[in-house]
Amino acid sequence: MNEFKKKLLIVTVIAAAIMELIDTSIVNVALNYMSGNLGSTLEDTAWVITSYAIANVIIIPMTSFLTNVLGRCVYYIGSIILFVFCSFMCGQAGNIWVLVFFRFLQGLGGGALLSVSAAVVYEMFPKEKIATASALFGIGVFIGPTIGPTLGGFITENYSWPWIFYINVPIGIAAIISCYFLLPEAPTQSHSSNGNHKPKIDWPGIFLLTIGIGSLQTVLERGQTDDWFSAGYILVLSITAAIALTAFVLWELRVSNPVVNLRVLKSKQLFIAAILTFVSGLGLFTTIYLTPVFAQRLLGFTPTQTGLLLLPGSIAALVALVLTGRLLQKGVSPAIIVAVGYLLFIYFNWAMGHMSLDTSAKGISLILITRALGIALLTVPLSSLAVSSLKAADIPQGTALNNMMRQLGGSFGISIVNTYSARRTELHRTDLLANITDINPQVHDRVMRFTSYFLDKGKTLLDAKQMAIKAIDVAVVKQSTLLSYLDSYLLIGLLFAVTLPLLLFVIGRKKGKTANVIVSDH
Repeated sequence: MNEFKKKLLIVTVIAAAIMELIDTSIVNVALNYMSGNLGSTLEDTAWVITSYAIANVIIIPMTSFLTNVLGRCVYYIGSIILFVFCSFMCGQAGNIWVLVFFRFLQGLGGGALLSVSAAVVYEMFPKEKIATASALFGIGVFIGPTIGPTLGGFITENYSWPWIFYINVPIGIAAIISCYFLLPEAPTQSHSSNGNHKPKIDWPGIFLLTIGIGSLQTVLERGQTDDWFSAGYILVLSITAAIALTAFVLWELRVSNPVVNLRVLKSKQLFIAAILTFVSGLGLFTTIYLTPVFAQRLLGFTPTQTGLLLLPGSIAALVALVLTGRLLQKGVSPAIIVAVGYLLFIYFNWAMGHMSLDTSAKGISLILITRALGIALLTVPLSSLAVSSLKAADIPQGTALNNMMRQLGGSFGISIVNTYSARRTELHRTDLLANITDINPQVHDRVMRFTSYFLDKGKTLLDAKQMAIKAIDVAVVKQSTLLSYLDSYLLIGLLFAVTLPLLLFVIGRKKGKTANVIVSDH
């Protein structure tokens, strides 16, 4: 394959991966529009997010297995076709449950676009430039979830919500055509393609994984909305998830052709990297969930203004990703770079945890740069660390498991933050209301000033007093919500700080090993 075709293929698969990652968050800001247009409750409409997340996490750990069974070209191109078709059908949906159904299928199609795209990018680069390949692909991993809410808000504001799905169609069709002519079969499959031997399909493993992960994801996505175990179906699904996932682990460890080869977790580097990737996924998805909500709900920013807050950080992250690739290429230990990324992300959450309603847009944007740099320094080195001690044949499975941990971290994180912030809001509201009494001179003065303001607007004395009390209540709600968000940022930072010492177990490994090991798979 000549250089032009290689570059075109690299651009194609990275674009496909970005498209998939954008769709994990692009619908977040459009839920109210969907709910009103489709005549559904906001709780039912939230299943548009839930169904995609469930399908994504189910299929990601199976990508290595499905690639071997179906062949990379068939599986990858088929996944893009499914993703594009379902994107179009999502835009056409006239009923919320039709939308949820095609959103689930879209998530199944999107599962291949991350792990397989990464494998193709690594394969296109020579061994001495593999760190550059990691940085390039890291750009997609970072940019996708970051611009999703902003892009969704812009499209919804200026056009209509179906276009957040239609935008995938031309990109997907271009990717299908490009991959049809350019995508080579995986090298590991070229040897077996001449024979008739096909891997035996692990149906029990697929069934247990689907039931277990599907149940767990539903619990995480819907638990806070439906008050956790007070809802019967949440309790049933929690028990189902525990039984199915336990059975899945026991089954996969005893069969010779597991759908997910859990034995690769014997690698200390992969095991620790998976934990750290889980936490980094938690930080990536929860902060990109919290920050737009904070900016729009409390500071009154539009989705476009929120996107501008994130822009400087995104630019800085692109530079940091390229720098990270060069550091890895020069033999710097991935654990050292991850440690720096963790410290930056801890600082970001500490700074956000001390914000106020008077913080300027410039101040927020500067703090967000540290977040972007932190994530940029985590993305590539964690992927490198995960596979650094694996055999070539085990790297695809290790990569898939690591990607699954990132997605699971995001689901756990958003669930934790939703629950934690809701309960902290109630606690802060109770504490604030305890100080709002008639004998408090500050409260009395505030009520009198509000009453005078509304009297000047032509209201009667009774109406003015009622409106003044309501204004005080609105201020209490806003302040208690602010405090709960600040607590959430501090909690995320604490989780990063607690898991940082795990790097001590891998920080002494030999330098320069990572890049050589990565390329051996591809």
